[in-house]
Amino acid sequence: MDVRVLLLAISAITVGLVELVVGGILPVIADDLNVSIGTAGQLITIFALVFAIAGPVLLTITATVERKKLFLITLSVFFIGNVFTYFSPTFTHMMAARVLTAASAALVIVLSLTITARISKPAYRAKALGYIYMGISSSLVLGVPIGIIVTDAFGWRSVFLGIGILTVGSIVLIARYLEQIPTGEVQPLSAQLKAFTNKKVFFAHLATMFMLAGHYTVYAYFTPFLETTMQLTPYWISICYFLFGIAAMSGGAFGGGLATSIGSTKSILIILGAFAVSLFMLPYSTFSLPIFIISMMIWGALSWALAPAQQEYIIQSDPVSSDIHQSFNNSALQVGIALGSGVGGMVYSQTGSVTSMPAVGGIVVLIGFICAAISLSMPAKKKTQLI
Repeated sequence: MDVRVLLLAISAITVGLVELVVGGILPVIADDLNVSIGTAGQLITIFALVFAIAGPVLLTITATVERKKLFLITLSVFFIGNVFTYFSPTFTHMMAARVLTAASAALVIVLSLTITARISKPAYRAKALGYIYMGISSSLVLGVPIGIIVTDAFGWRSVFLGIGILTVGSIVLIARYLEQIPTGEVQPLSAQLKAFTNKKVFFAHLATMFMLAGHYTVYAYFTPFLETTMQLTPYWISICYFLFGIAAMSGGAFGGGLATSIGSTKSILIILGAFAVSLFMLPYSTFSLPIFIISMMIWGALSWALAPAQQEYIIQSDPVSSDIHQSFNNSALQVGIALGSGVGGMVYSQTGSVTSMPAVGGIVVLIGFICAAISLSMPAKKKTQLI
Protein backbone atom coordinates (compact mmCIF):
# COMPACT_ATOMS: atom_id res chain seq x y z
CA MET A 1 0.00 0.00 0.00
CA ASP A 2 1.24 3.47 -0.93
CA VAL A 3 2.23 5.23 2.31
CA ARG A 4 0.83 8.49 0.93
CA VAL A 5 -2.62 6.92 0.56
CA LEU A 6 -2.33 5.64 4.12
CA LEU A 7 -1.57 9.15 5.39
CA LEU A 8 -4.52 10.57 3.46
CA ALA A 9 -6.76 7.86 4.93
CA ILE A 10 -5.51 8.74 8.43
CA SER A 11 -6.37 12.39 7.77
CA ALA A 12 -9.85 11.34 6.60
CA ILE A 13 -10.32 9.33 9.80
CA THR A 14 -9.18 12.28 11.92
CA VAL A 15 -11.61 14.79 10.42
CA GLY A 16 -14.39 12.21 10.22
CA LEU A 17 -14.29 11.65 13.97
CA VAL A 18 -15.55 15.13 14.74
CA GLU A 19 -18.90 14.84 12.96
CA LEU A 20 -20.83 12.25 14.96
CA VAL A 21 -18.70 12.04 18.10
CA VAL A 22 -21.20 14.35 19.81
CA GLY A 23 -24.01 11.84 19.23
CA GLY A 24 -22.94 9.62 22.10
CA ILE A 25 -22.29 12.46 24.53
CA LEU A 26 -25.28 14.70 23.82
CA PRO A 27 -26.65 14.53 27.40
CA VAL A 28 -23.29 15.57 28.83
CA ILE A 29 -22.86 18.47 26.38
CA ALA A 30 -26.47 19.59 26.88
CA ASP A 31 -26.06 19.60 30.65
CA ASP A 32 -22.77 21.50 30.57
CA LEU A 33 -24.01 24.15 28.11
CA ASN A 34 -27.46 24.43 29.73
CA VAL A 35 -29.52 23.42 26.68
CA SER A 36 -31.97 20.60 26.01
CA ILE A 37 -30.88 17.35 24.40
CA GLY A 38 -32.98 18.21 21.35
CA THR A 39 -31.18 21.54 21.01
CA ALA A 40 -27.79 19.91 21.49
CA GLY A 41 -28.65 17.50 18.68
CA GLN A 42 -28.58 20.44 16.26
CA LEU A 43 -24.79 20.33 16.60
CA ILE A 44 -25.00 17.30 14.31
CA THR A 45 -27.51 18.98 12.03
CA ILE A 46 -25.48 22.14 11.44
CA PHE A 47 -22.31 20.14 10.84
CA ALA A 48 -23.93 17.91 8.22
CA LEU A 49 -25.59 20.83 6.39
CA VAL A 50 -22.37 22.85 6.20
CA PHE A 51 -20.42 19.73 5.18
CA ALA A 52 -22.85 18.96 2.35
CA ILE A 53 -22.63 22.46 0.88
CA ALA A 54 -18.99 23.29 1.59
CA GLY A 55 -17.35 20.36 -0.19
CA PRO A 56 -18.12 21.16 -3.85
CA VAL A 57 -18.20 24.93 -3.25
CA LEU A 58 -14.79 25.15 -1.55
CA LEU A 59 -13.24 22.76 -4.07
CA THR A 60 -14.32 25.09 -6.88
CA ILE A 61 -13.20 28.27 -5.10
CA THR A 62 -9.74 26.83 -4.34
CA ALA A 63 -9.24 25.24 -7.77
CA THR A 64 -6.06 27.24 -8.48
CA VAL A 65 -4.31 26.47 -5.17
CA GLU A 66 -1.61 23.77 -5.16
CA ARG A 67 -3.16 20.66 -3.56
CA LYS A 68 -0.62 19.90 -0.82
CA LYS A 69 -0.54 23.51 0.30
CA LEU A 70 -4.34 23.63 0.35
CA PHE A 71 -4.50 20.34 2.27
CA LEU A 72 -2.16 21.66 4.98
CA ILE A 73 -4.02 24.98 5.24
CA THR A 74 -7.35 23.17 5.55
CA LEU A 75 -6.03 20.82 8.24
CA SER A 76 -4.76 23.86 10.13
CA VAL A 77 -8.20 25.49 9.98
CA PHE A 78 -9.70 22.22 11.20
CA PHE A 79 -7.26 22.23 14.13
CA ILE A 80 -8.28 25.80 15.04
CA GLY A 81 -11.94 24.78 14.92
CA ASN A 82 -11.35 21.97 17.42
CA VAL A 83 -9.42 24.26 19.76
CA PHE A 84 -12.31 26.73 19.52
CA THR A 85 -14.71 23.90 20.39
CA TYR A 86 -12.60 22.93 23.41
CA PHE A 87 -12.78 26.46 24.82
CA SER A 88 -16.40 27.22 23.80
CA PRO A 89 -18.13 28.77 26.84
CA THR A 90 -21.65 28.71 25.36
CA PHE A 91 -23.75 26.69 22.94
CA THR A 92 -23.63 29.55 20.41
CA HIS A 93 -19.82 29.50 20.43
CA MET A 94 -19.83 25.75 19.93
CA MET A 95 -22.23 26.05 16.99
CA ALA A 96 -19.84 28.54 15.37
CA ALA A 97 -16.96 26.15 15.94
CA ARG A 98 -18.97 23.33 14.32
CA VAL A 99 -19.44 25.46 11.19
CA LEU A 100 -15.66 25.98 10.98
CA THR A 101 -14.79 22.32 11.53
CA ALA A 102 -17.52 21.13 9.13
CA ALA A 103 -16.35 23.34 6.25
CA SER A 104 -12.71 22.37 6.70
CA ALA A 105 -13.53 18.68 7.20
CA ALA A 106 -15.56 18.64 3.96
CA LEU A 107 -12.63 20.02 1.99
CA VAL A 108 -10.16 17.61 3.62
CA ILE A 109 -12.35 14.64 2.63
CA VAL A 110 -12.77 15.84 -0.96
CA LEU A 111 -9.04 16.56 -1.25
CA SER A 112 -8.18 13.13 0.20
CA LEU A 113 -10.27 11.48 -2.52
CA THR A 114 -9.06 13.64 -5.43
CA ILE A 115 -5.38 13.48 -4.41
CA THR A 116 -5.60 9.71 -3.95
CA ALA A 117 -7.06 9.35 -7.43
CA ARG A 118 -4.28 11.54 -8.80
CA ILE A 119 -1.30 9.77 -7.18
CA SER A 120 -2.50 6.18 -7.54
CA LYS A 121 -1.75 3.98 -10.54
CA PRO A 122 -4.90 3.32 -12.62
CA ALA A 123 -4.82 -0.41 -11.84
CA TYR A 124 -4.88 0.27 -8.10
CA ARG A 125 -6.96 3.46 -8.02
CA ALA A 126 -10.24 1.86 -6.95
CA LYS A 127 -8.55 -0.07 -4.16
CA ALA A 128 -6.77 3.07 -2.96
CA LEU A 129 -10.01 5.03 -2.91
CA GLY A 130 -11.53 2.15 -0.99
CA TYR A 131 -9.04 2.78 1.83
CA ILE A 132 -10.19 6.40 2.03
CA TYR A 133 -13.85 5.40 2.15
CA MET A 134 -13.05 2.77 4.78
CA GLY A 135 -11.40 5.48 6.87
CA ILE A 136 -14.43 7.75 6.51
CA SER A 137 -16.93 5.06 7.45
CA SER A 138 -14.88 3.75 10.37
CA SER A 139 -14.54 7.25 11.83
CA LEU A 140 -18.30 7.84 11.54
CA VAL A 141 -19.32 4.60 13.26
CA LEU A 142 -16.49 4.28 15.80
CA GLY A 143 -16.18 7.94 16.74
CA VAL A 144 -19.26 7.73 18.98
CA PRO A 145 -18.05 4.94 21.30
CA ILE A 146 -14.57 6.45 21.45
CA GLY A 147 -16.14 9.78 22.43
CA ILE A 148 -18.15 8.10 25.19
CA ILE A 149 -15.08 6.42 26.68
CA VAL A 150 -12.92 9.56 26.52
CA THR A 151 -15.73 11.70 27.94
CA ASP A 152 -16.30 9.29 30.82
CA ALA A 153 -12.60 9.43 31.69
CA PHE A 154 -11.60 13.04 30.98
CA GLY A 155 -14.73 15.09 30.14
CA TRP A 156 -16.38 15.89 26.82
CA ARG A 157 -14.11 18.80 25.93
CA SER A 158 -11.06 16.52 25.96
CA VAL A 159 -12.54 14.67 22.97
CA PHE A 160 -12.01 17.70 20.75
CA LEU A 161 -8.61 18.40 22.25
CA GLY A 162 -7.62 14.85 21.33
CA ILE A 163 -8.88 15.30 17.76
CA GLY A 164 -6.87 18.52 17.58
CA ILE A 165 -3.71 16.66 18.64
CA LEU A 166 -4.34 13.98 16.01
CA THR A 167 -4.74 16.77 13.45
CA VAL A 168 -1.31 18.16 14.31
CA GLY A 169 0.12 14.68 13.73
CA SER A 170 -1.55 14.54 10.30
CA ILE A 171 -0.18 17.98 9.41
CA VAL A 172 3.38 16.89 10.28
CA LEU A 173 3.13 13.63 8.33
CA ILE A 174 1.52 15.19 5.25
CA ALA A 175 4.12 17.98 5.22
CA ARG A 176 6.92 15.42 5.44
CA TYR A 177 5.83 12.66 3.07
CA LEU A 178 3.41 14.10 0.50
CA GLU A 179 4.94 15.80 -2.51
CA GLN A 180 3.47 18.88 -4.15
CA ILE A 181 0.37 18.09 -6.20
CA PRO A 182 -0.42 20.42 -9.12
CA THR A 183 -3.95 21.68 -9.55
CA GLY A 184 -6.23 19.77 -11.90
CA GLU A 185 -9.35 20.62 -13.84
CA VAL A 186 -12.37 21.32 -11.62
CA GLN A 187 -15.76 21.74 -13.26
CA PRO A 188 -17.65 24.93 -12.42
CA LEU A 189 -20.65 24.70 -10.14
CA SER A 190 -22.97 25.43 -13.06
CA ALA A 191 -21.80 22.25 -14.81
CA GLN A 192 -22.12 20.25 -11.61
CA LEU A 193 -25.66 21.48 -10.98
CA LYS A 194 -26.65 20.68 -14.57
CA ALA A 195 -26.14 17.00 -13.79
CA PHE A 196 -29.24 17.20 -11.60
CA THR A 197 -31.39 17.29 -14.74
CA ASN A 198 -31.03 13.50 -14.80
CA LYS A 199 -34.19 12.65 -12.84
CA LYS A 200 -33.29 8.97 -12.56
CA VAL A 201 -30.13 9.76 -10.57
CA PHE A 202 -31.81 12.65 -8.75
CA PHE A 203 -34.32 10.26 -7.22
CA ALA A 204 -31.46 7.90 -6.38
CA HIS A 205 -29.85 10.75 -4.42
CA LEU A 206 -33.18 11.29 -2.65
CA ALA A 207 -33.25 7.61 -1.71
CA THR A 208 -29.81 7.96 -0.13
CA MET A 209 -30.87 11.13 1.67
CA PHE A 210 -34.07 9.68 3.13
CA MET A 211 -32.41 6.43 4.18
CA LEU A 212 -29.77 8.33 6.14
CA ALA A 213 -32.42 10.70 7.48
CA GLY A 214 -34.42 7.78 8.84
CA HIS A 215 -31.28 6.23 10.27
CA TYR A 216 -30.11 9.36 12.09
CA THR A 217 -33.56 10.12 13.42
CA VAL A 218 -32.71 7.26 15.78
CA TYR A 219 -28.90 7.05 15.77
CA ALA A 220 -28.30 10.71 16.63
CA TYR A 221 -30.26 10.11 19.85
CA PHE A 222 -29.21 6.52 20.45
CA THR A 223 -27.67 7.26 23.86
CA PRO A 224 -30.87 8.64 25.43
CA PHE A 225 -32.76 5.80 23.71
CA LEU A 226 -30.57 3.23 25.45
CA GLU A 227 -30.74 5.08 28.76
CA THR A 228 -34.53 5.42 28.64
CA THR A 229 -35.63 2.06 27.25
CA MET A 230 -33.04 -0.23 28.84
CA GLN A 231 -31.49 1.84 31.64
CA LEU A 232 -28.00 0.94 30.42
CA THR A 233 -24.88 2.27 32.13
CA PRO A 234 -22.24 4.26 30.19
CA TYR A 235 -20.14 1.08 30.01
CA TRP A 236 -22.88 -0.93 28.29
CA ILE A 237 -23.80 2.01 26.09
CA SER A 238 -20.21 2.13 24.81
CA ILE A 239 -20.34 -1.64 24.21
CA CYS A 240 -23.51 -1.20 22.15
CA TYR A 241 -21.89 1.53 20.08
CA PHE A 242 -18.80 -0.59 19.42
CA LEU A 243 -20.92 -3.57 18.36
CA PHE A 244 -22.98 -1.28 16.16
CA GLY A 245 -19.78 0.07 14.61
CA ILE A 246 -18.45 -3.40 13.85
CA ALA A 247 -21.77 -4.35 12.25
CA ALA A 248 -21.87 -1.13 10.21
CA MET A 249 -18.34 -1.65 8.88
CA SER A 250 -19.18 -5.22 7.84
CA GLY A 251 -22.38 -3.99 6.20
CA GLY A 252 -20.45 -2.53 3.28
CA ALA A 253 -19.00 -5.95 2.43
CA PHE A 254 -22.46 -7.51 2.75
CA GLY A 255 -24.02 -4.90 0.48
CA GLY A 256 -21.26 -5.30 -2.10
CA GLY A 257 -21.63 -9.07 -2.13
CA LEU A 258 -25.39 -8.82 -2.46
CA ALA A 259 -25.11 -6.38 -5.37
CA THR A 260 -22.61 -8.66 -7.09
CA SER A 261 -24.81 -11.74 -6.73
CA ILE A 262 -28.28 -10.36 -7.55
CA GLY A 263 -27.56 -6.97 -9.11
CA SER A 264 -27.59 -3.42 -7.77
CA THR A 265 -31.24 -2.64 -8.55
CA LYS A 266 -32.69 -5.55 -6.60
CA SER A 267 -30.19 -4.98 -3.79
CA ILE A 268 -31.27 -1.36 -3.35
CA LEU A 269 -34.93 -2.26 -2.80
CA ILE A 270 -34.14 -5.25 -0.57
CA ILE A 271 -31.77 -3.25 1.64
CA LEU A 272 -34.09 -0.24 1.95
CA GLY A 273 -37.07 -2.45 2.77
CA ALA A 274 -35.15 -4.53 5.31
CA PHE A 275 -33.70 -1.39 6.87
CA ALA A 276 -37.15 0.11 7.42
CA VAL A 277 -38.33 -3.14 9.04
CA SER A 278 -35.27 -3.21 11.33
CA LEU A 279 -36.13 0.28 12.60
CA PHE A 280 -39.79 -0.57 13.19
CA MET A 281 -38.81 -3.69 15.14
CA LEU A 282 -36.10 -2.07 17.28
CA PRO A 283 -38.32 -0.88 20.19
CA TYR A 284 -39.89 -4.34 20.46
CA SER A 285 -36.52 -5.97 21.17
CA THR A 286 -35.61 -3.90 24.25
CA PHE A 287 -37.15 -6.42 26.69
CA SER A 288 -33.98 -8.54 26.40
CA LEU A 289 -30.41 -7.26 26.03
CA PRO A 290 -29.18 -10.22 23.90
CA ILE A 291 -32.16 -9.95 21.53
CA PHE A 292 -31.75 -6.19 21.37
CA ILE A 293 -28.06 -6.55 20.48
CA ILE A 294 -28.94 -8.90 17.62
CA SER A 295 -31.60 -6.47 16.35
CA MET A 296 -29.22 -3.54 16.74
CA MET A 297 -26.44 -5.26 14.79
CA ILE A 298 -28.83 -6.09 11.94
CA TRP A 299 -29.84 -2.42 11.90
CA GLY A 300 -26.15 -1.42 11.99
CA ALA A 301 -25.13 -3.73 9.14
CA LEU A 302 -27.96 -2.50 6.92
CA SER A 303 -27.09 1.15 7.64
CA TRP A 304 -23.96 0.96 5.42
CA ALA A 305 -25.07 -1.87 3.11
CA LEU A 306 -26.70 0.44 0.56
CA ALA A 307 -23.54 2.33 -0.48
CA PRO A 308 -21.89 -0.25 -2.84
CA ALA A 309 -25.09 -1.00 -4.73
CA GLN A 310 -26.03 2.68 -4.91
CA GLN A 311 -22.63 3.72 -6.25
CA GLU A 312 -22.72 1.04 -8.95
CA TYR A 313 -26.28 1.98 -9.85
CA ILE A 314 -25.40 5.68 -10.22
CA ILE A 315 -22.47 4.88 -12.52
CA GLN A 316 -24.68 2.66 -14.66
CA SER A 317 -27.45 5.26 -14.77
CA ASP A 318 -25.31 8.19 -15.96
CA PRO A 319 -21.79 7.09 -16.97
CA VAL A 320 -20.82 10.49 -18.38
CA SER A 321 -21.49 12.44 -15.17
CA SER A 322 -20.80 9.63 -12.70
CA ASP A 323 -17.95 11.47 -10.93
CA ILE A 324 -20.15 14.50 -10.31
CA HIS A 325 -22.97 12.33 -9.06
CA GLN A 326 -20.64 10.51 -6.67
CA SER A 327 -19.85 13.88 -5.10
CA PHE A 328 -23.52 14.81 -4.90
CA ASN A 329 -24.40 11.43 -3.41
CA ASN A 330 -21.98 12.16 -0.57
CA SER A 331 -23.69 15.53 -0.10
CA ALA A 332 -27.07 13.76 -0.10
CA LEU A 333 -25.75 11.52 2.66
CA GLN A 334 -24.79 14.56 4.73
CA VAL A 335 -28.12 16.28 4.13
CA GLY A 336 -29.78 13.05 5.28
CA ILE A 337 -27.76 13.12 8.50
CA ALA A 338 -28.77 16.74 9.06
CA LEU A 339 -32.42 16.07 8.27
CA GLY A 340 -32.54 12.98 10.46
CA SER A 341 -30.93 14.59 13.48
CA GLY A 342 -33.25 17.56 13.02
CA VAL A 343 -36.35 15.35 12.79
CA GLY A 344 -35.19 13.36 15.81
CA GLY A 345 -34.71 16.54 17.81
CA MET A 346 -38.17 17.79 16.81
CA VAL A 347 -39.78 14.47 17.79
CA TYR A 348 -37.96 14.50 21.11
CA SER A 349 -38.93 18.12 21.80
CA GLN A 350 -42.60 17.53 20.94
CA THR A 351 -43.09 14.18 22.71
CA GLY A 352 -40.37 14.20 25.34
CA SER A 353 -39.81 10.53 24.50
CA VAL A 354 -37.28 8.59 22.43
CA THR A 355 -39.40 5.45 22.07
CA SER A 356 -41.29 6.79 19.04
CA MET A 357 -38.15 7.72 17.10
CA PRO A 358 -37.60 4.30 15.44
CA ALA A 359 -41.13 4.35 14.00
CA VAL A 360 -40.63 7.86 12.66
CA GLY A 361 -37.26 6.83 11.24
CA GLY A 362 -38.83 3.78 9.59
CA ILE A 363 -41.45 5.95 7.89
CA VAL A 364 -38.73 8.27 6.56
CA VAL A 365 -36.83 5.26 5.16
CA LEU A 366 -40.01 4.12 3.40
CA ILE A 367 -40.05 7.49 1.63
CA GLY A 368 -36.53 6.64 0.46
CA PHE A 369 -37.81 3.26 -0.73
CA ILE A 370 -40.46 5.03 -2.84
CA CYS A 371 -37.83 7.38 -4.31
CA ALA A 372 -35.66 4.37 -5.20
CA ALA A 373 -38.60 2.65 -6.86
CA ILE A 374 -39.32 5.79 -8.92
CA SER A 375 -35.67 5.98 -9.96
CA LEU A 376 -35.56 2.32 -10.96
CA SER A 377 -38.66 2.75 -13.12
CA MET A 378 -36.95 5.39 -15.30
CA PRO A 379 -34.71 4.57 -18.30
CA ALA A 380 -30.97 4.96 -17.88
CA LYS A 381 -29.11 7.76 -19.64
CA LYS A 382 -27.08 6.31 -22.48
CA LYS A 383 -23.36 6.88 -22.54
CA THR A 384 -22.38 9.29 -25.30
CA GLN A 385 -19.32 8.86 -27.47
CA LEU A 386 -16.72 11.54 -26.81
CA ILE A 387 -14.61 12.62 -29.78
